[in-house]
Amino acid sequence: MTTENRFKEGMAHSPDPGDDGSENQLTGKEVYHLVSDTVTGLNVRKSDNKFQALFILISVLVLAMIGAGLVALFPAGKLPWYGGALLGGLAGLPLGLLASGLYLMIYRGIRHMKGDHS
Repeated sequence: MTTENRFKEGMAHSPDPGDDGSENQLTGKEVYHLVSDTVTGLNVRKSDNKFQALFILISVLVLAMIGAGLVALFPAGKLPWYGGALLGGLAGLPLGLLASGLYLMIYRGIRHMKGDHS
């Protein structure tokens, strides 16, 4: 029976027999990002969250303008322009969320395949 500890503190997985630990190991933060991007979990990257918030805001504003413009062009529905803006803005929320989430999913997937887990 040996008393040697083969596990180094902060390692993401157990070492292979004969592994001297000289290879780059993933840090705890990199492991968290890898799991939260590929399996499940909250994305805590500030840059991703800022991007998604800005994308959703822009999509709400653009679709609100489109909705107001469509109501102004087709007045037969008897809906005021601000009603069209409200409906367009409400449509922009899920559209912006889904579109930005899809972009981030593909972007982070490509980064993980390249080995960048930061």
